[in-house]
Amino acid sequence: MPEKVLAALKVAPATTELRELDFPDVPPDAALMKVEVAGVCGTDVSQYKLPLRNGPLIMGHENVGYLAKVGSAFARHKGVKEGDLMFLEHYLPCGNCEWDHIGEYRHCAATEWFYDPKAIRYGYTATDIAPSLWGGFSHYLYLPLNAVLHAVPDGLSPEEAGIATPMSNGIQWTLFDGGVGYASTVLVQGPGQQGLCCVMAAKQAGADRIIVTGTSNDARRLEVAKALGADAVIDVQREDALARILEITGGRGVDVVIDCTAGGGTAPMLLGIEAAKRRGATMVVQGEGNATFPDFPIGRLTRKGITLKSARGHSYRAVELALRHLASRRFPLDLMTTHRFGLAEVDYAIKSVGGDGAPGAIHVSVMPWK
Repeated sequence: MPEKVLAALKVAPATTELRELDFPDVPPDAALMKVEVAGVCGTDVSQYKLPLRNGPLIMGHENVGYLAKVGSAFARHKGVKEGDLMFLEHYLPCGNCEWDHIGEYRHCAATEWFYDPKAIRYGYTATDIAPSLWGGFSHYLYLPLNAVLHAVPDGLSPEEAGIATPMSNGIQWTLFDGGVGYASTVLVQGPGQQGLCCVMAAKQAGADRIIVTGTSNDARRLEVAKALGADAVIDVQREDALARILEITGGRGVDVVIDCTAGGGTAPMLLGIEAAKRRGATMVVQGEGNATFPDFPIGRLTRKGITLKSARGHSYRAVELALRHLASRRFPLDLMTTHRFGLAEVDYAIKSVGGDGAPGAIHVSVMPWK
């Protein structure tokens, strides 16, 4: 093992530097992962621009790698061994609360890094918390006993397994939260990596009609959406989106709306409410940031009997299903895995996902050993 670990640190807003960190001791109840792939999430784009909260940090929370060193207690508790290829969730739960016992780590208070400065979450935790290796844009990641791991199915490459985070979100929001199933009519707003994974999940679940909206800048992504199973795509800047949705659904509207625009303002919410069927639709909304809605049409929402849910993270079961979904190879995953970068290119990789770097980026992988 080396004496130092190379990592890309966020040292200021939208600023990354390569640095060497101390190689950590690995006690019996811990392990070390050699990172093969760290996916760049859309959330990384917004987080990258924010001021540091508690000092420099290693970003990267969509992590796949091989177990390089495994303590004896960790191996017994997890049922793993050195050399296993694993997908690592970004949550580090307490392990004792009601949420953790049902695999809903996203609701565990110990994972609430936004409100609790002591909470540890991969990709969001400062390096001043020992042993510093809390992000995937690094050669190695440190795994305490409460790390949540999933075995990568045979035949699935690390890069393909790197889609597991958006895919698990797609399954969570579409199937578990949205209730999409046979004969469902679904509107997916935003054809980014999350939205495209919602399309695949809806298709796999037997949805009758899948409609995807985007902007003119999303032309390529809308093409990919059709290849992944969308029945109709709408450029909201060129068409009357509501009129097209009602035309496609014979005036009925949709059963489920999934808003993956993440910062698209109030327009997607208003469109979703109007596009929902007359009674009993479900809306799942991925709101982000501090957007406000001073004139929210609560009356329209309640008169139509719409159930509104927040799209926030995923459960343990959603990840297990996501990995199996990806391993089925039913869908052309190569259309999503568009770009690969090394550690020295992390800044460009994040900006590419945000539309300011490499053109045509959908799911971008940082490969630390590239």
